[in-house]
Amino acid sequence: MEQFIPIAVFLFVLFFLLGSGVWVGLALMGVAYVGMEMFTSRPPGDAMVTRIWGASSSWTLTALPLFIWMGEILYRTRLSEDMFRGLSPWMARLPGGLVHTNIVGCTVFAAVSGSSAATLTTVGKMSIPELRKRQYPETMVIGTLAGAATLGLMIPPSLTLIVYGVTINESITKLFMAGVFPGLVLASMFMAYVAVMSFVSKGFNPTPEPPMTFGQRVANSRFLIPVICLILVVIGSMYLGYATATEAAAFGVIGALILAATQGSLNWGTFTDSLMGAVRTSAMIALILAGAAFLSLSMGFTGLPRGLADLIASFELSRFELLMALLVFYIILGMFLDGISSVVLTMAVVEPMIRDAGIDIIWFGIFIVVVVEMAQITPPIGFNLFVLQGMTNHEMTFIAKAAIPMFLIMVVMVFVLIFFPELATWLPENIRQRPG
Repeated sequence: MEQFIPIAVFLFVLFFLLGSGVWVGLALMGVAYVGMEMFTSRPPGDAMVTRIWGASSSWTLTALPLFIWMGEILYRTRLSEDMFRGLSPWMARLPGGLVHTNIVGCTVFAAVSGSSAATLTTVGKMSIPELRKRQYPETMVIGTLAGAATLGLMIPPSLTLIVYGVTINESITKLFMAGVFPGLVLASMFMAYVAVMSFVSKGFNPTPEPPMTFGQRVANSRFLIPVICLILVVIGSMYLGYATATEAAAFGVIGALILAATQGSLNWGTFTDSLMGAVRTSAMIALILAGAAFLSLSMGFTGLPRGLADLIASFELSRFELLMALLVFYIILGMFLDGISSVVLTMAVVEPMIRDAGIDIIWFGIFIVVVVEMAQITPPIGFNLFVLQGMTNHEMTFIAKAAIPMFLIMVVMVFVLIFFPELATWLPENIRQRPG
């Protein structure tokens, strides 16, 4: 019974601070400080400074602001227009037509941006007007964009996987490798849904595209060459062992600047806007990570993570039952917190459980990213829903309903991962990479 007292105190202080509108990172620090004062004899101030400095000075963490900056630069280029022009001639012939440009476009942009919001905004600002003009069903346009944009969290480079790797001290490159096949499978499931709905939905009657010869389609594909080259440089350098995640991120920033310059999109204004946007996002994430590091230390002193892990072990849950419990837990948590906050807030408690259960730590990273993706399209705090509301002026209920099929497909993806774990583990186990 005594072990539930720290849990109750931690949860009460956390929800009180979050409910008061305190930033997530500061709320985590406040909870940790109270826990250290009440349940340990160590001075909390000294422990906080030491822990936060250690967490903030991690070399691995330098990949985070670089990948964010790369996405910010690309957001300010004509990349979305070029992708639509390059993809649309090929997508128009598929069942479902140009709706597939939402999914494929998000998949491609996710490979050069680790942010779900950046992926959504970049692809949506071009595809939404074009698909509306061609009279595609609004629910299909909105729903596929909301769901496919979450691929930015899984397909490398992924900010969530970087945060997860730093939190549990695991190789970022291995996590990036693990996300490739699950990301492509999830994108394929989205596309299969679109194809089926194009046949069964009575309201699916878009304006047909004018016919194009094979040569014309190939000619339009030249607009995809810059982004494909950038993907090959960033992802290929990691997977072939030429660069660590941080070095690949630096290559990506240089490549994005070159791409913006060749398109004529790079000037002093866009450069400073992209840099300040990256600074703001990086600072927010760094503050959350610093708070989570101090909270992990505080909970470690109280013995709370190990106590909870032992308590759950006493229930003798099977591996599948534990994963189902965590699935429900993270879906509920995602209704109130963003994905990165959910990961860093819970890892101190969840990591001992999954290690004791013999669950592969790399595989679990992909599992948790899929579940966190659901949180992006789950009311009331689903961030993608708010971004779409700003872009389309629809009611939140309309956007949430349109995203329900994508949410259900992600639930199916969780079970695919559970029954076919090799999807996430094969690539990192069979490709050598540089350490670091």
